[in-house]
Amino acid sequence: MRWLFALLLALPLCAADLAAIRQEPNLERRSQFAVDHAGAVLDTARTEYQAGNMEKAAAAIDETGDAVDLAWQSLLDNGKEARRDPKYFKRAELATRQLLRRIDGLAESMGYQDRPLAEKLRDRVNAVHEELVSALMSKKKK
Repeated sequence: MRWLFALLLALPLCAADLAAIRQEPNLERRSQFAVDHAGAVLDTARTEYQAGNMEKAAAAIDETGDAVDLAWQSLLDNGKEARRDPKYFKRAELATRQLLRRIDGLAESMGYQDRPLAEKLRDRVNAVHEELVSALMSKKKK
C-alpha cells in the first residue's frame, strides 16, 4: 500500500518540467526525477523530429541535456560519496548509459545535416556518464 502512495506522489513530478523538478527538496529524488524526465523528453524529441518539427526537436534535445546535468549536479550537491552510498549514483549511471544508446539510435534515424544536434547531446551525456563512473570507481579518500 505504501508503494502505491509513493507512486501516486511521484507521477506528477515525472510528467513535470525541469522547473518543478528543481523544487524537489530531496536531492537524491531530484536526481532520479531529472533522469526520468530526460528519457521522456528524449522520446518527445524523437517524435517531434519524425513529425518534421525541427525547432521543437532541438528544444527537447537541449532539455534532455539540461535534465542530465541537473541529475549530476543534484548528486554532487548531496554531499555523499559515491563509494560509500552508491545507490543513486549507480541508478544515474545506468540511466545515462541507456540514454546514450537511445541517443545513438536517434542520431542514426536523423538526416545527415541534423545529426550534430544528437552528437552534441551524446557528448554532453557521455561526459556526465564518465563522471558518474569515475565517482563510483575512484579510490577511497584518506
